[in-house]
Amino acid sequence: MSNWSEMDTYAKQWIKEAGKKVRESFQTELNIQTKSNRNDLVTNIDKETEQFFIEKIRAVYPNHKILGEEGFGDELESLDGIVWIIDPIDGTMNFVHQQRNFAISIGVYENGTGILGYIYDVVHDELYHGQKGKGAYMNDYALPKLEAVKVENAVIALNALWVTENRKIDPSILAPLVRDVRATRSYGSAALEMAFVASGRLDAYLTMRLAPWDIAGGKVLIEEVGGVVTDLKGNELNLLNKSSLLVGKPRLHNRILYDYLNKG
Repeated sequence: MSNWSEMDTYAKQWIKEAGKKVRESFQTELNIQTKSNRNDLVTNIDKETEQFFIEKIRAVYPNHKILGEEGFGDELESLDGIVWIIDPIDGTMNFVHQQRNFAISIGVYENGTGILGYIYDVVHDELYHGQKGKGAYMNDYALPKLEAVKVENAVIALNALWVTENRKIDPSILAPLVRDVRATRSYGSAALEMAFVASGRLDAYLTMRLAPWDIAGGKVLIEEVGGVVTDLKGNELNLLNKSSLLVGKPRLHNRILYDYLNKG
């Protein structure tokens, strides 16, 4: 039987410690590299933060598996057992350019089910956290259950790139949604955008392509407050693969899914 309370205490302690180190790095010179393309940035802080978490987890929970963005964890073919899914800095471009709008994101899964979720807005010292069946919180504030909202009253997050010509989705599909909602936003950090849906600051968020570590923590939080998390076809997410993502308040998720994305 897993001691989730103990695990939660450790996770929060490590996240706060890592966040302090990240804030202190603002005064140092970053070593910035690119990954898949010139806009896919990674810094020494991303790498050091992931290694920090791995060192802590391995010391206390040597039998747990780790899936991390920077590749210092395990190579997984399944989510059997207990798996920590870690994004050491989600929103690296914001971290580099703004020193704002980035987060540490961690999800702890047992046999594929999300049990613990964390998204830490490092700069604002806001830790969104939740445990399956026990609700979600922002710091010590219990997040209320999400209430339904009409499309025309909704503020949704999406990248403007997806409304321009691209190979992932016909822009004519998203254009009516953008026109019908009250407003759109883009923060450049999937983790923060999911945290904002969980806390009611946003009503929905959609994107064409994310990795498991972008989603794992936020999925736990959103489901704990009654939100819905699927891909753009309405399917359950596979947290071993990249996926599209649609998260939203109840009813609004379905409206976007069937009245816009999969109309007819």
